[in-house]
Amino acid sequence: MEELLNSTAGDVTQLKYAVDTFYFLMCGALVMWMAAGFAMLEAGLVRAKNTTEILTKNIALYAIACTMYLLCGYYIMYSSDAGGVLPSLGALIGDENAVDAVLAGGDDAPYYSMRSDFFFQVVFVATAMSIVSGAVAERMKLWAFLAFAVVMTGFIYPTSGYWTWGGGFLSEAGFSDFAGSGIVHMAGASAALAGVLVLGARKGKYGKNGEINAIPGANLPLATLGTFILWMGWFGFNGGSELKLSDVGEANAVAEIFVNTNAAAAGGVIAALIVARLWFRKADLTMALNGALAGLVAITADPLSPSALASTLIGAIGGALVVVSIVALDKLRIDDPVGAISVHGVVGIWGLLAVPMNNGDATFGAQLLGIVSIFGWVFIASLVVWMILKAVMGVRVSEEEEYEGVDLAECGMEAYPEFTGGKK
Repeated sequence: MEELLNSTAGDVTQLKYAVDTFYFLMCGALVMWMAAGFAMLEAGLVRAKNTTEILTKNIALYAIACTMYLLCGYYIMYSSDAGGVLPSLGALIGDENAVDAVLAGGDDAPYYSMRSDFFFQVVFVATAMSIVSGAVAERMKLWAFLAFAVVMTGFIYPTSGYWTWGGGFLSEAGFSDFAGSGIVHMAGASAALAGVLVLGARKGKYGKNGEINAIPGANLPLATLGTFILWMGWFGFNGGSELKLSDVGEANAVAEIFVNTNAAAAGGVIAALIVARLWFRKADLTMALNGALAGLVAITADPLSPSALASTLIGAIGGALVVVSIVALDKLRIDDPVGAISVHGVVGIWGLLAVPMNNGDATFGAQLLGIVSIFGWVFIASLVVWMILKAVMGVRVSEEEEYEGVDLAECGMEAYPEFTGGKK
Protein backbone atom coordinates (compact mmCIF):
# COMPACT_ATOMS: atom_id res chain seq x y z
CA MET A 1 0.00 0.00 0.00
CA GLU A 2 2.80 2.40 0.91
CA GLU A 3 4.55 1.58 -2.36
CA LEU A 4 1.33 2.34 -4.26
CA LEU A 5 0.92 5.67 -2.47
CA ASN A 6 4.55 6.61 -3.20
CA SER A 7 4.07 5.66 -6.83
CA THR A 8 0.91 7.76 -7.07
CA ALA A 9 2.59 10.75 -5.40
CA GLY A 10 5.49 10.44 -7.81
CA ASP A 11 3.14 10.38 -10.79
CA VAL A 12 1.35 13.48 -9.52
CA THR A 13 4.68 15.27 -9.03
CA GLN A 14 5.78 14.41 -12.55
CA LEU A 15 2.45 15.55 -13.96
CA LYS A 16 2.69 18.88 -12.14
CA TYR A 17 6.27 19.26 -13.40
CA ALA A 18 5.10 18.62 -16.96
CA VAL A 19 2.19 21.06 -16.65
CA ASP A 20 4.35 23.85 -15.24
CA THR A 21 7.04 23.27 -17.85
CA PHE A 22 4.50 23.33 -20.65
CA TYR A 23 2.90 26.49 -19.27
CA PHE A 24 6.31 28.16 -19.04
CA LEU A 25 7.15 27.21 -22.63
CA MET A 26 3.83 28.42 -24.00
CA CYS A 27 4.19 31.73 -22.19
CA GLY A 28 7.67 31.99 -23.67
CA ALA A 29 6.20 31.36 -27.12
CA LEU A 30 3.72 34.20 -26.54
CA VAL A 31 6.59 36.52 -25.59
CA MET A 32 8.51 35.38 -28.67
CA TRP A 33 5.44 36.39 -30.71
CA MET A 34 5.94 39.90 -29.32
CA ALA A 35 8.95 40.12 -31.66
CA ALA A 36 6.43 40.09 -34.51
CA GLY A 37 4.45 42.77 -32.70
CA PHE A 38 7.47 45.05 -32.40
CA ALA A 39 8.33 44.44 -36.05
CA MET A 40 4.83 45.31 -37.25
CA LEU A 41 4.50 48.32 -34.93
CA GLU A 42 7.81 49.79 -36.02
CA ALA A 43 7.24 49.01 -39.70
CA GLY A 44 3.95 50.86 -39.48
CA LEU A 45 5.36 53.93 -37.76
CA VAL A 46 8.35 54.53 -40.04
CA ARG A 47 8.20 55.86 -43.59
CA ALA A 48 7.77 53.42 -46.47
CA LYS A 49 11.36 53.91 -47.64
CA ASN A 50 12.70 52.57 -44.31
CA THR A 51 10.47 49.54 -43.84
CA THR A 52 12.69 46.73 -45.12
CA GLU A 53 15.58 47.84 -42.93
CA ILE A 54 13.48 48.02 -39.76
CA LEU A 55 12.16 44.51 -40.42
CA THR A 56 15.71 43.26 -41.03
CA LYS A 57 16.80 44.78 -37.72
CA ASN A 58 13.98 43.09 -35.85
CA ILE A 59 14.59 39.57 -37.10
CA ALA A 60 18.37 39.95 -36.83
CA LEU A 61 18.29 41.33 -33.29
CA TYR A 62 16.12 38.44 -32.18
CA ALA A 63 18.63 35.95 -33.58
CA ILE A 64 21.56 37.80 -32.02
CA ALA A 65 19.81 38.01 -28.64
CA CYS A 66 19.12 34.27 -28.64
CA THR A 67 22.72 33.44 -29.54
CA MET A 68 24.45 35.87 -27.17
CA TYR A 69 22.21 34.94 -24.26
CA LEU A 70 23.03 31.29 -24.91
CA LEU A 71 26.77 31.92 -25.12
CA CYS A 72 27.19 34.14 -22.08
CA GLY A 73 24.13 36.19 -21.08
CA TYR A 74 22.28 33.50 -19.18
CA TYR A 75 25.43 32.52 -17.32
CA ILE A 76 26.12 36.11 -16.28
CA MET A 77 22.55 36.59 -15.11
CA TYR A 78 21.94 33.31 -13.30
CA SER A 79 25.23 31.52 -12.62
CA SER A 80 24.93 32.29 -8.89
CA ASP A 81 22.08 29.78 -8.80
CA ALA A 82 24.63 27.10 -9.61
CA GLY A 83 27.28 28.40 -7.26
CA GLY A 84 28.93 30.36 -10.04
CA VAL A 85 29.86 27.26 -12.04
CA LEU A 86 27.72 25.61 -14.66
CA PRO A 87 27.59 21.84 -14.16
CA SER A 88 28.94 20.64 -17.52
CA LEU A 89 31.06 22.01 -20.33
CA GLY A 90 28.51 21.03 -22.96
CA ALA A 91 25.62 22.78 -21.21
CA LEU A 92 26.07 26.53 -21.47
CA ILE A 93 22.74 26.95 -19.73
CA GLY A 94 23.26 24.26 -17.08
CA ASP A 95 22.32 20.59 -16.82
CA GLU A 96 18.70 19.58 -17.09
CA ASN A 97 16.84 18.53 -13.95
CA ALA A 98 17.13 14.85 -13.05
CA VAL A 99 14.01 12.82 -12.26
CA ASP A 100 15.32 12.03 -8.77
CA ALA A 101 15.74 15.72 -8.00
CA VAL A 102 12.18 16.44 -9.07
CA LEU A 103 10.71 13.54 -7.09
CA ALA A 104 12.71 14.35 -3.96
CA GLY A 105 10.19 17.02 -3.04
CA GLY A 106 10.79 19.88 -0.64
CA ASP A 107 11.21 23.60 -1.18
CA ASP A 108 14.35 23.17 -3.29
CA ALA A 109 12.92 20.62 -5.70
CA PRO A 110 12.63 21.97 -9.26
CA TYR A 111 9.11 22.25 -10.62
CA TYR A 112 9.85 23.15 -14.24
CA SER A 113 12.55 22.32 -16.78
CA MET A 114 15.80 24.28 -16.85
CA ARG A 115 15.45 24.58 -20.61
CA SER A 116 12.01 26.13 -20.24
CA ASP A 117 13.51 28.72 -17.89
CA PHE A 118 16.22 29.57 -20.42
CA PHE A 119 13.70 29.87 -23.24
CA PHE A 120 11.47 32.16 -21.21
CA GLN A 121 14.41 34.37 -20.23
CA VAL A 122 15.91 34.59 -23.71
CA VAL A 123 12.75 36.04 -25.22
CA PHE A 124 12.81 38.72 -22.50
CA VAL A 125 16.28 39.92 -23.52
CA ALA A 126 15.11 40.06 -27.14
CA THR A 127 12.23 42.28 -26.00
CA ALA A 128 14.63 44.70 -24.32
CA MET A 129 16.66 44.98 -27.52
CA SER A 130 13.55 45.45 -29.67
CA ILE A 131 12.82 48.64 -27.73
CA VAL A 132 16.08 50.15 -29.00
CA SER A 133 15.25 49.38 -32.63
CA GLY A 134 12.30 51.73 -32.97
CA ALA A 135 13.92 54.69 -31.22
CA VAL A 136 16.92 54.80 -33.59
CA ALA A 137 14.91 54.06 -36.72
CA GLU A 138 15.32 55.73 -40.12
CA ARG A 139 18.90 57.01 -39.74
CA MET A 140 21.11 54.41 -38.06
CA LYS A 141 23.48 52.09 -39.88
CA LEU A 142 22.23 48.52 -39.77
CA TRP A 143 25.53 46.91 -38.83
CA ALA A 144 26.28 49.44 -36.11
CA PHE A 145 22.91 48.59 -34.58
CA LEU A 146 23.60 44.85 -34.79
CA ALA A 147 27.04 45.32 -33.22
CA PHE A 148 25.39 47.11 -30.32
CA ALA A 149 22.86 44.29 -30.03
CA VAL A 150 25.73 41.84 -29.40
CA VAL A 151 26.94 43.86 -26.40
CA MET A 152 23.49 44.74 -25.07
CA THR A 153 22.10 41.21 -25.08
CA GLY A 154 25.30 39.43 -24.11
CA PHE A 155 26.60 41.71 -21.37
CA ILE A 156 24.74 44.94 -20.48
CA TYR A 157 21.25 43.52 -19.93
CA PRO A 158 22.41 40.33 -18.14
CA THR A 159 24.47 42.36 -15.67
CA SER A 160 21.59 44.48 -14.39
CA GLY A 161 19.36 41.43 -14.68
CA TYR A 162 21.67 39.59 -12.29
CA TRP A 163 21.35 42.41 -9.77
CA THR A 164 17.63 41.69 -9.56
CA TRP A 165 16.37 38.32 -10.81
CA GLY A 166 19.77 36.68 -10.39
CA GLY A 167 19.91 37.37 -6.66
CA GLY A 168 22.21 40.41 -6.72
CA PHE A 169 22.29 43.50 -4.54
CA LEU A 170 18.98 44.96 -5.75
CA SER A 171 17.20 41.74 -4.90
CA GLU A 172 18.74 41.79 -1.43
CA ALA A 173 17.73 45.45 -1.02
CA GLY A 174 14.07 44.56 -1.60
CA PHE A 175 13.68 45.97 -5.11
CA SER A 176 10.48 44.57 -6.59
CA ASP A 177 9.89 44.15 -10.32
CA PHE A 178 7.61 41.20 -10.99
CA ALA A 179 7.94 40.89 -14.77
CA GLY A 180 10.31 43.66 -15.80
CA SER A 181 8.99 47.24 -15.98
CA GLY A 182 12.52 48.25 -15.03
CA ILE A 183 14.66 45.19 -15.68
CA VAL A 184 13.44 44.79 -19.27
CA HIS A 185 11.54 47.90 -20.38
CA MET A 186 13.37 50.73 -18.67
CA ALA A 187 16.67 49.03 -19.51
CA GLY A 188 15.77 48.93 -23.19
CA ALA A 189 14.65 52.56 -23.10
CA SER A 190 17.88 53.61 -21.35
CA ALA A 191 19.94 52.02 -24.11
CA ALA A 192 17.68 53.65 -26.68
CA LEU A 193 18.06 57.09 -25.12
CA ALA A 194 21.85 56.80 -25.20
CA GLY A 195 21.69 55.77 -28.86
CA VAL A 196 19.37 58.62 -29.83
CA LEU A 197 21.60 61.21 -28.11
CA VAL A 198 24.65 59.95 -30.02
CA LEU A 199 22.76 59.59 -33.28
CA GLY A 200 20.84 62.86 -33.42
CA ALA A 201 17.44 63.60 -34.92
CA ARG A 202 16.17 62.71 -38.38
CA LYS A 203 16.69 65.33 -41.06
CA GLY A 204 13.73 67.69 -41.19
CA LYS A 205 12.29 66.69 -37.83
CA TYR A 206 13.18 69.96 -36.10
CA GLY A 207 13.39 73.44 -37.62
CA LYS A 208 15.93 76.14 -36.89
CA ASN A 209 13.33 78.26 -35.10
CA GLY A 210 12.11 75.53 -32.79
CA GLU A 211 9.55 74.00 -35.13
CA ILE A 212 8.61 70.36 -34.57
CA ASN A 213 7.63 68.71 -37.83
CA ALA A 214 5.52 65.57 -37.79
CA ILE A 215 6.90 62.67 -39.84
CA PRO A 216 3.94 60.29 -40.23
CA GLY A 217 4.35 56.54 -40.45
CA ALA A 218 3.54 54.73 -43.66
CA ASN A 219 1.14 52.05 -42.46
CA LEU A 220 -1.09 52.65 -39.46
CA PRO A 221 -3.06 49.41 -40.00
CA LEU A 222 0.22 47.54 -39.60
CA ALA A 223 1.09 49.54 -36.47
CA THR A 224 -2.33 48.72 -35.01
CA LEU A 225 -1.87 45.03 -35.76
CA GLY A 226 1.53 45.17 -34.06
CA THR A 227 -0.02 46.71 -30.96
CA PHE A 228 -2.65 43.96 -30.73
CA ILE A 229 0.07 41.31 -31.13
CA LEU A 230 2.06 42.91 -28.31
CA TRP A 231 -1.07 43.12 -26.15
CA MET A 232 -1.64 39.41 -26.69
CA GLY A 233 1.99 38.50 -26.08
CA TRP A 234 1.98 40.44 -22.83
CA PHE A 235 -0.25 37.80 -21.25
CA GLY A 236 2.70 35.44 -21.59
CA PHE A 237 5.11 38.13 -20.46
CA ASN A 238 3.32 38.78 -17.18
CA GLY A 239 1.48 35.48 -16.75
CA GLY A 240 4.58 33.38 -17.31
CA SER A 241 6.46 35.36 -14.69
CA GLU A 242 4.31 33.67 -12.05
CA LEU A 243 6.43 30.60 -13.01
CA LYS A 244 3.86 28.05 -11.94
CA LEU A 245 0.28 26.99 -12.68
CA SER A 246 -0.28 23.52 -11.23
CA ASP A 247 -2.08 24.21 -7.96
CA VAL A 248 -5.18 26.18 -7.03
CA GLY A 249 -3.36 29.16 -5.56
CA GLU A 250 -1.02 29.57 -8.52
CA ALA A 251 -3.80 29.05 -11.07
CA ASN A 252 -5.84 31.77 -9.39
CA ALA A 253 -2.80 34.04 -9.37
CA VAL A 254 -2.24 33.52 -13.10
CA ALA A 255 -5.88 34.34 -13.82
CA GLU A 256 -5.58 37.52 -11.73
CA ILE A 257 -2.45 38.52 -13.66
CA PHE A 258 -4.19 38.05 -17.00
CA VAL A 259 -7.18 40.13 -15.91
CA ASN A 260 -5.01 42.92 -14.47
CA THR A 261 -2.75 43.00 -17.52
CA ASN A 262 -5.73 43.38 -19.83
CA ALA A 263 -7.35 46.00 -17.59
CA ALA A 264 -4.19 48.14 -17.49
CA ALA A 265 -3.87 48.12 -21.27
CA ALA A 266 -7.49 49.15 -21.64
CA GLY A 267 -7.03 51.96 -19.14
CA GLY A 268 -3.97 53.15 -21.02
CA VAL A 269 -5.84 53.36 -24.32
CA ILE A 270 -8.77 55.28 -22.86
CA ALA A 271 -6.60 57.78 -20.99
CA ALA A 272 -4.25 58.41 -23.92
CA LEU A 273 -7.18 58.91 -26.27
CA ILE A 274 -8.87 61.37 -23.92
CA VAL A 275 -5.67 63.35 -23.28
CA ALA A 276 -4.94 63.50 -27.01
CA ARG A 277 -8.49 64.68 -27.75
CA LEU A 278 -8.29 67.41 -25.12
CA TRP A 279 -4.78 68.50 -26.09
CA PHE A 280 -4.71 68.12 -29.89
CA ARG A 281 -8.48 68.30 -30.56
CA LYS A 282 -8.14 65.02 -32.45
CA ALA A 283 -8.36 61.32 -31.59
CA ASP A 284 -4.71 60.49 -32.34
CA LEU A 285 -4.41 56.79 -33.21
CA THR A 286 -0.67 56.65 -32.57
CA MET A 287 -1.19 58.02 -29.07
CA ALA A 288 -3.91 55.42 -28.45
CA LEU A 289 -1.55 52.65 -29.57
CA ASN A 290 1.21 53.94 -27.33
CA GLY A 291 -1.35 54.30 -24.55
CA ALA A 292 -2.08 50.58 -24.73
CA LEU A 293 1.60 49.74 -24.55
CA ALA A 294 2.12 52.25 -21.74
CA GLY A 295 -0.63 50.60 -19.70
CA LEU A 296 1.02 47.22 -20.24
CA VAL A 297 4.46 48.50 -19.25
CA ALA A 298 3.05 50.19 -16.14
CA ILE A 299 1.38 47.04 -14.79
CA THR A 300 4.33 44.76 -15.57
CA ALA A 301 6.16 45.69 -12.36
CA ASP A 302 3.35 44.12 -10.31
CA PRO A 303 0.38 42.62 -12.16
CA LEU A 304 -0.67 40.46 -9.20
CA SER A 305 -1.14 42.67 -6.14
CA PRO A 306 -3.60 45.34 -7.41
CA SER A 307 -7.29 44.80 -8.01
CA ALA A 308 -8.56 44.93 -11.58
CA LEU A 309 -9.88 48.45 -11.01
CA ALA A 310 -6.58 49.61 -9.51
CA SER A 311 -4.78 48.03 -12.49
CA THR A 312 -6.99 50.05 -14.83
CA LEU A 313 -6.02 53.20 -12.97
CA ILE A 314 -2.30 52.33 -13.06
CA GLY A 315 -2.57 51.76 -16.80
CA ALA A 316 -4.58 54.96 -17.28
CA ILE A 317 -1.92 57.04 -15.55
CA GLY A 318 0.65 55.37 -17.78
CA GLY A 319 -1.46 56.18 -20.85
CA ALA A 320 -1.77 59.85 -19.92
CA LEU A 321 1.89 60.05 -18.98
CA VAL A 322 3.08 58.68 -22.31
CA VAL A 323 1.29 61.44 -24.26
CA VAL A 324 2.91 64.12 -22.10
CA SER A 325 6.31 62.44 -22.35
CA ILE A 326 6.25 62.11 -26.14
CA VAL A 327 5.46 65.82 -26.50
CA ALA A 328 8.07 66.77 -23.89
CA LEU A 329 10.84 64.77 -25.57
CA ASP A 330 10.00 66.42 -28.88
CA LYS A 331 10.36 69.83 -27.23
CA LEU A 332 13.78 68.68 -25.99
CA ARG A 333 14.58 67.69 -29.60
CA ILE A 334 15.00 64.04 -28.69
CA ASP A 335 13.74 62.28 -31.81
CA ASP A 336 12.08 58.94 -31.12
CA PRO A 337 10.04 57.87 -34.17
CA VAL A 338 7.90 55.31 -32.32
CA GLY A 339 7.78 56.76 -28.80
CA ALA A 340 9.75 53.87 -27.32
CA ILE A 341 11.65 55.93 -24.74
CA SER A 342 8.41 57.36 -23.38
CA VAL A 343 6.48 54.08 -23.42
CA HIS A 344 9.14 51.85 -21.94
CA GLY A 345 11.32 54.29 -20.03
CA VAL A 346 9.17 57.03 -18.53
CA VAL A 347 6.20 54.74 -17.97
CA GLY A 348 8.49 51.94 -16.81
CA ILE A 349 9.60 54.25 -13.98
CA TRP A 350 5.97 54.98 -13.13
CA GLY A 351 5.21 51.27 -13.01
CA LEU A 352 8.04 50.67 -10.54
CA LEU A 353 6.95 53.53 -8.32
CA ALA A 354 3.36 52.24 -8.32
CA VAL A 355 4.38 48.90 -6.79
CA PRO A 356 4.52 50.03 -3.12
CA MET A 357 1.02 51.46 -3.44
CA ASN A 358 -0.40 47.95 -3.68
CA ASN A 359 2.35 45.67 -2.39
CA GLY A 360 3.14 46.01 1.30
CA ASP A 361 6.47 44.20 0.90
CA ALA A 362 7.85 46.89 -1.45
CA THR A 363 9.29 50.25 -0.42
CA PHE A 364 9.80 53.46 -2.35
CA GLY A 365 13.43 53.54 -1.23
CA ALA A 366 14.20 50.16 -2.75
CA GLN A 367 12.29 51.04 -5.91
CA LEU A 368 14.23 54.30 -6.34
CA LEU A 369 17.50 52.44 -5.78
CA GLY A 370 16.54 50.01 -8.53
CA ILE A 371 15.52 52.77 -10.92
CA VAL A 372 18.75 54.72 -10.45
CA SER A 373 20.95 51.61 -10.59
CA ILE A 374 19.42 50.07 -13.71
CA PHE A 375 19.10 53.34 -15.59
CA GLY A 376 22.57 54.51 -14.59
CA TRP A 377 24.28 51.26 -15.57
CA VAL A 378 22.47 50.65 -18.84
CA PHE A 379 22.57 54.28 -19.99
CA ILE A 380 26.28 54.83 -19.24
CA ALA A 381 27.39 51.43 -20.57
CA SER A 382 25.29 51.91 -23.71
CA LEU A 383 26.59 55.44 -24.22
CA VAL A 384 30.17 54.17 -24.09
CA VAL A 385 29.41 51.42 -26.60
CA TRP A 386 27.58 53.79 -28.95
CA MET A 387 30.48 56.25 -28.81
CA ILE A 388 33.00 53.49 -29.59
CA LEU A 389 30.88 52.34 -32.53
CA LYS A 390 30.62 55.92 -33.77
CA ALA A 391 34.40 56.28 -33.69
CA VAL A 392 35.15 52.89 -35.23
CA MET A 393 32.50 52.40 -37.92
CA GLY A 394 30.08 55.31 -37.68
CA VAL A 395 26.48 54.96 -36.55
CA ARG A 396 24.60 57.21 -38.94
CA VAL A 397 23.93 56.82 -42.65
CA SER A 398 24.82 59.67 -44.98
CA GLU A 399 22.38 62.50 -45.61
CA GLU A 400 21.80 61.24 -49.16
CA GLU A 401 21.12 57.70 -47.92
CA GLU A 402 18.71 59.02 -45.33
CA TYR A 403 16.85 60.97 -48.02
CA GLU A 404 16.67 58.02 -50.41
CA GLY A 405 15.76 55.64 -47.58
CA VAL A 406 17.82 53.15 -45.65
CA ASP A 407 16.00 50.29 -47.37
CA LEU A 408 18.07 50.84 -50.51
CA ALA A 409 21.23 51.96 -48.73
CA GLU A 410 21.39 49.09 -46.25
CA CYS A 411 19.32 46.28 -47.77
CA GLY A 412 19.20 46.97 -51.50
CA MET A 413 15.46 46.38 -51.68
CA GLU A 414 12.21 48.12 -50.88
CA ALA A 415 9.16 46.93 -48.96
CA TYR A 416 6.76 48.82 -51.26
CA PRO A 417 8.56 49.12 -54.63
CA GLU A 418 5.38 49.98 -56.51
CA PHE A 419 4.82 53.08 -54.36
CA THR A 420 8.16 54.39 -53.16
CA GLY A 421 10.35 54.18 -56.23
CA GLY A 422 13.36 54.88 -54.03
CA LYS A 423 12.00 58.29 -53.04
CA LYS A 424 9.85 59.74 -50.31
